[in-house]
Order: sequence, then structure tokens, then C-alpha cells
Amino acid sequence: MIKKKSDFLSSSPLIILLIACLLSGCTNALSVRYGEYGQTKAEFTLYVEKVFKMQNNMTSEIMAITDADAVLVQADQKMQEVCAPLNEYATREVDKLNIAISLLRRVEKSAVACEKAAQKVQMLLGHK
Repeated sequence: MIKKKSDFLSSSPLIILLIACLLSGCTNALSVRYGEYGQTKAEFTLYVEKVFKMQNNMTSEIMAITDADAVLVQADQKMQEVCAPLNEYATREVDKLNIAISLLRRVEKSAVACEKAAQKVQMLLGHK
């Protein structure tokens, strides 16, 4: 009687390929994308930096205004609320503190909303 070999790995070349890919750090087959726009890690990092700078500039401009109207104040408050994860991330990075994966996920999920809130403030301030 011949015994049938039931080796799991030898029966599925796809599984072997997947395991080899994961062990080698291969990311082409399992391309990781970030944010609402599905960017690469490098693209998303640049995008988040751009959003942070814009939001930070809008905050600085509002702080310099002595007689901001209620609509602008409300838009600024909304921007601060929506951009809170990004600001927390930036603060922790500057202070060289540990950054939790949950914070990174919140930044990823809020980046587009933060950009839109900053653009609204920018428009209210009269920028193009």
C-alpha cells in the first residue's frame, strides 16, 4: 500500500509563495496603501506634512487677528478639532515620544478632513 503524502505546503504553491513573500518583506504583491487617497507610505507622509503646515499656518494667522468674526472662529475651532490627531502626532514626534499605532491610524483617517477644514479657514481668511 502506498501512503499518500498530505504535506500542506507542498500541495499549494501559492501558499509557499505567500509565505516566502511575507518572510522576505515583499510588499509588491501586497501593496500597502494609506489614507483616503490610497497613497504609498512616502506619498502619504509628504501629504500629511503638507496638511500639517497648512493647518499650522492658518492657526498662526488666526492668532494674529484681533477681531476675528464668529464664522472664522467657528471654522478655526472645527479645524482644531478635526486636526487634533495630526497635532498630537506632531507634538509627540517633536518631543521624541512613543507614537501608538492607534494614533497613526487616527491621523490616517483624519488627514483629508483636516485638509478640508484648513482649506475652509484659508478661504475665510481670503487666500486663493
